[in-house]
Amino acid sequence: MATLISLQRSGNSVISSHWKPRISSRPPAQLSLSPAPARPLFTYALPDDHNPRVHRRRSGGVSYRPSASTRSNTQYKSRPDPSPNNKESHSNEREMNSNRLNNENGSDPLRGDQPSIDLMGLCEEGKVEEVVEHMGRGVDADYGVFCALLDSCGNSKSLEVGKRVHEFLKQSPFRGEVELNNKLIEMYGRCGSMRDARRLFDRMRDRNVSSWHLMINGYAVNGQGNNGLLLFEEMRKAGLQPNGETFVLVLAACASAEAVGEGLIHFESMKNEHGIVPGIEHYLGVIDVLGRSGHLNEAQEFIEKMQIEPTAEVWEALRHYASIHGDMELEDHAKELSVSLDPSKAIADKIPTPPRKKQSATNMLEEKNRLSEYRCTGTYKGEAYEKLKGLNGQMKEAGYVPDTRYVLHDIDQEAKEQALMYHSERLAIAYGLISTPPRTTLRIMKNLRICGDCHNAIKIMSKIVGRELIVRDNKRFHHFKDGKCSCGDYW
Repeated sequence: MATLISLQRSGNSVISSHWKPRISSRPPAQLSLSPAPARPLFTYALPDDHNPRVHRRRSGGVSYRPSASTRSNTQYKSRPDPSPNNKESHSNEREMNSNRLNNENGSDPLRGDQPSIDLMGLCEEGKVEEVVEHMGRGVDADYGVFCALLDSCGNSKSLEVGKRVHEFLKQSPFRGEVELNNKLIEMYGRCGSMRDARRLFDRMRDRNVSSWHLMINGYAVNGQGNNGLLLFEEMRKAGLQPNGETFVLVLAACASAEAVGEGLIHFESMKNEHGIVPGIEHYLGVIDVLGRSGHLNEAQEFIEKMQIEPTAEVWEALRHYASIHGDMELEDHAKELSVSLDPSKAIADKIPTPPRKKQSATNMLEEKNRLSEYRCTGTYKGEAYEKLKGLNGQMKEAGYVPDTRYVLHDIDQEAKEQALMYHSERLAIAYGLISTPPRTTLRIMKNLRICGDCHNAIKIMSKIVGRELIVRDNKRFHHFKDGKCSCGDYW
């Protein structure tokens, strides 16, 4: 599934709208009512010859955290009776009025106290949007609820919901809590919005080491390793002492930026300047730096000179990079060493696995208050298809050549090119282009891994349309901008 998310503040296609408009944060008691003869929030009985008392009814504002006494029949006050002789004659009338008002109060959602709402329970059930809606109605969330909400938004990559939670946090007593701000940074990083993460980071009055770590890690995961390395230098200038975890993240940033020399320098400085003994995670980080850049021989030599005994995980990492870069001989060698250290890997390779159930590629366009879903089928029609057709012509003029190796069906060349053109992520982008203002960043969430041809095509698209196209497949984020991808064509 691919989800296209418009950052606007603001294949057969199946449009599903499960996002509801944002509800005012004012309490429901302040909402404007229709001028129709509705029951008033305040009820007055004017005194006359038959009813010398004035009954006044309290306003029925909605409360989501009532006490045990709020549900008693003490919601209404009556002034003292100036005529004691009339007590018996009006006792029945008072009882009838009281019962009537209580019945009206129970039947009208804008009157009386509402049952308490367990926001944490809703979070645990995964009903994040429902929790946000209740908060929009004025329900107060505590510290634990904000933590659960931000974790859920990060796991589901729901940026728009996360931004709404951020707005509620700004208005809460916890807006200055460092740990909650760190969770916001982590959420933005998981959702691929490092711009929002950096804006929040720069505005934080109080930071801790975790704040810097989350930012560096976010840059590395989102293919912006150079920014992560620059931030590490800022961290050192701020007087913070890096630890072992810091260098794991720095090596990940070096791997993302393919900064081989800088990665090796940081590894040596960790040992010599900071006195940190390298662990297996640091050696794996150096292997990632070398392997991702294609320096396989250097990676093998580094493993053989390690000060600790290489584990099966180390040789498995080398095998992975050898497979990516097409070195079959090294791949087989690394596999043999990995199996010798962990025989279960050989057994796992021999166990027959059932064929995977084929998934249909789905792309989704997330705008401010809705989520639109796109699937590719055999019928090509609609405005988005026409837009994509015109865009395909511009792409070919810019040098795009369809790579039909990614079409596994036994069809002719022209049919293969057409099948590639209507992959669901491209449909989602086309719809985003016609439904959002120019220069708006588009976000695509895809349930399958992006194919090589679409990866090349979207790079060219980003240059033609002059937009940043952020694609999150089932492996990583790809930030396409000006004809380049943040992954460096590695995925």
